Amino acid sequence: MKTDTLKFAGFALLAAVVASAPAMAQEAPGKLYNTAKQKLLDGKQIFSVTITKPDAAAYCEAAKHYDYTWFEMQHSTLTWADIEKMIAACPHVAATPMVRIQDELESSIQHATDIGLLGIIMPTTDTVEKAQAAVKYAKYPPEGRRSMGGGQAPRIWAGEGQAATMKYRTTINENMMVVVMIETPVGVAHIAEIANVPGVDAVLVANTDLGNFSGWFDHNSAPYQGMVKLIHDATLHAGKFLGATDPSYAKGRPDSADYRFLQNGPAFDGWVNPNRPAAAGRGASQ
Repeated sequence: MKTDTLKFAGFALLAAVVASAPAMAQEAPGKLYNTAKQKLLDGKQIFSVTITKPDAAAYCEAAKHYDYTWFEMQHSTLTWADIEKMIAACPHVAATPMVRIQDELESSIQHATDIGLLGIIMPTTDTVEKAQAAVKYAKYPPEGRRSMGGGQAPRIWAGEGQAATMKYRTTINENMMVVVMIETPVGVAHIAEIANVPGVDAVLVANTDLGNFSGWFDHNSAPYQGMVKLIHDATLHAGKFLGATDPSYAKGRPDSADYRFLQNGPAFDGWVNPNRPAAAGRGASQ
């Protein structure tokens, strides 16, 4: 009985503290420092350079010419320290730094956000819970439950000192992008619920693995394109940005204008990446 009384008192005190806590003031909306997200909001298509090796010089050169960087951790041996060093080498290069992360664990997403990444790309999103976890750990309260750490992110995006740290704290939720990839028939079956998860900004058709997991390797086949259409329709209905890992979706299809977030593809200034074959031009919105 005494234990229950103490527990009740503790909950009552906690509720009072939370209720009396000052609301975290958010910066007035303006241009985002996540320039890739800003381009999406401005109606443009965006394309990435994909980085799989810890080469800061090569990264800094390529990132001058693209809308965002896709740091690859699902299928590479890159470490968080590797990516941290590359971001620090050219912190305000044109391409917004994002990562295809290896899992939805709090520790993984915390590492990503603390080193200054502005986008979490979550692979093989089959469930609402996985999408929710991506949002939960990528954003500070009240939208999520990201912890405040001591990484380089505040210094890169807001500057030195306590005031800059608080500026970062009050602006990063708006600048963070959470992108989920639909790669399996299971994900397609749950696409309406996944696309409607609050805090998810974009949904990507994972073209290669959608064929791999479904067995429909002919991407022009009716069953494959049927899955693509389900992802397309549910994403747009939810009011989210639509994307694809196949950059050819950016032009030449009746629905190409709907595909806004593309992996790889052409540079915005015509630069040719020596590590990739020449890419086709951008879509009509460019």
